[in-house]
Parts: sequence; C-alpha cells; structure tokens
Amino acid sequence: MARKWPMALGLALSLLALAAGLAAGTTQLESWHLAARWTARVGFPVFLLTYLASSLFRLSPAPWSRALARDRRWWGLGFAVSHSIHLVALVVAVSLDPEPRTLASLVPGGLAYLFILAMALTSSNAAMRALGRNWKRLHTVGIHVIWLIFTLAYAKRIPVPETRAVGLTMTTFASAALLLRVMAYRRRSMPAFA
Repeated sequence: MARKWPMALGLALSLLALAAGLAAGTTQLESWHLAARWTARVGFPVFLLTYLASSLFRLSPAPWSRALARDRRWWGLGFAVSHSIHLVALVVAVSLDPEPRTLASLVPGGLAYLFILAMALTSSNAAMRALGRNWKRLHTVGIHVIWLIFTLAYAKRIPVPETRAVGLTMTTFASAALLLRVMAYRRRSMPAFA
C-alpha cells in the first residue's frame, strides 16, 4: 500500500495546478487555459520519472534508483491520474475557446491518451501474464509515443519569444531523458568482460 504514494502525488500536484490556473486567470477562458497548461507541466516530471525509472537503476544502481524502478508502475499510474486532470482542463479550455481546433491538431494528443489509457488498464501482473510479449511492446511503444508528443509540444514553443524559456527547458529535459535511456540500453547490450 505504501508504494502507491506516487499515484497520490500525481493527483495532488495536478489538482493544485488546476486550482492555481483557475485562480490566476482573469477570464474563464484564460483560467482554463492556464489550468490546462499548468497541469501538463506538473505531469511532465512524473512522466519523466516513469520514463527513466529502469534506466536510472541500470546506470546508477543505488537504493533510490532501485526504489524508483520497483515503483515504476505506481509512477506511471500517477502520471495517468495527473494527465486525466489535464485532459479535463484541456477539454473545458477547448470548449470555451471561440477558435475551434482542427482535427489534425487533436490527433497527437488523442493518440497519447489512447496509449495512456491502454497502459494504465494493463498495469497489473494479471495483464502482463495475459498479454505476454505484447505487454512489453505496448508499454515500450506507448511510453515513447508519449515522450515524442511531449517533446514536440514543448519544442514548438521555442520559436515563440513568450514561451521560449519553457520550451527550451522542457525540450532539454526530454532530450536528456532520451539520452539516458539510450546510454542505459547500450550498457545493457554491451558484453561483460571479466
């Protein structure tokens, strides 16, 4: 039961971000846009911990990284809960916005949410047994699709002066996370010499 705290953390952070966004806006539309933006930003570090859990343990075996890898499922569910709050804020913001979104602009996020849902629903030992090798395929593809969508969403903010700092910071974190995963993968695949 104690291991489930990352899920509670994801929920608490997203609810705080939601409340802060709603309080900070001067109009209903601005409030919901801020809530959507801030819930995405607090969910991103929770996602990165999930994305890096096993890689950090492989690169730096220690009690903290072992605990992170052991609780990876709960970090993933914490991200799923957090991003569900983000989805609510985003849906309300989009519904209030007088400029409708194009279908093409909704596809990447929709794809990410399909993977988030599929991964959350299969985050159990029973699902792992039932899906066999397909469980690993789903979770490997899913986590990389979510990483890519986060990275592209932040990278497109870099050219805009008002959002450049956030775009650069978050894209750098995402790129560093991918680099760490590649390093961990290469370490795992390297032959051990006696």
